[in-house]
Amino acid sequence: MNSELYVLPLVVRIERATPPERTDALEAAATAVLSLLDDPGEWAAELHSWQSTGKIRKVVRRARGAEWRRAVVLPGRTVEHRTAEVRVHPPVPLDGWPRDLARLQVGGTELSDTADPPPAEPPVLWANPGLAMSAGKAMAQAGHAAQLAWWASDAAEREAWRARGLAVSVRTAASQGDFDAMAATGLPVVRDAGFTEIEPGSCTFVADAPWLCREPRSAVRGG
Repeated sequence: MNSELYVLPLVVRIERATPPERTDALEAAATAVLSLLDDPGEWAAELHSWQSTGKIRKVVRRARGAEWRRAVVLPGRTVEHRTAEVRVHPPVPLDGWPRDLARLQVGGTELSDTADPPPAEPPVLWANPGLAMSAGKAMAQAGHAAQLAWWASDAAEREAWRARGLAVSVRTAASQGDFDAMAATGLPVVRDAGFTEIEPGSCTFVADAPWLCREPRSAVRGG
């Protein structure tokens, strides 16, 4: 197993005058992660190094204006989803970020929804209603949930998902009881490593799709 810790960088575009809707940003982040998992292209080696550590840490930073323009020049791919633009970059060593990404801020992602999102379609990534997370933190956690759902899907299920553009819905569970009940069914559950914002071991998201087996499975920790 690779002992060097790698991290997956995600950058969300947040312009002062036109910030994205929170739900759009979360769904874009999840789809961006899926895009890289489905087709790593020239970054297959970096993806392998990241996943071989046994961790799936992701860090979300924000950019605007010239910062965003510098970010899109770097290797990566951009997902546009309704009001949101999120760029996923190939995994990098924790202490080896490209300069133009390292200088971006992690804070300042306090996004909100100004209107109700459209009706959810499966797969749905359900957020824990009992946890307060910034949009950046929630984006990383939604990315973890999408990744667990991808790992739990077989080839035919992935092909059907791919045909739908790797789309996901992100919603908050109606109640803590609803969330806990889903988490107890064996669906993929994200338990946070506790690097930022919330307590270690907190259950942040449950991934639910008609094709996912409801059998006991191990949860995976992510940052």
